[in-house]
Amino acid sequence: MSSPVLHAFYVGRALADAVNERAERLLTDGLSLVGKFDAEQREYFRQFTDEVMVRAQQAEAEAGEIYTGGPASAAAGSATDLQATIDTLRAEIAQVRVALQQYRATSQI
Repeated sequence: MSSPVLHAFYVGRALADAVNERAERLLTDGLSLVGKFDAEQREYFRQFTDEVMVRAQQAEAEAGEIYTGGPASAAAGSATDLQATIDTLRAEIAQVRVALQQYRATSQI
């Protein structure tokens, strides 16, 4: 009962199964490579970030030694000192604006 049509059916079915398995394997391998690449890039980025932070800390330490004569203290960067600096700068800007307005007013006469 082995007709050529039946034989072609089984050959076609075997071919489809083999193509499916190959496609599945290729897709799995591709996704695996993408996952590996993503993990490597994340690790590279983490290492790069760590290196940048170390360099920034070194530069900050060097700047603290150069400008303050010693290591920078934690109190120097407190919020109250920052707010006081901002307030001082705002006051100076206001004084400069007043002086500029007075100069413009006198120079137009």
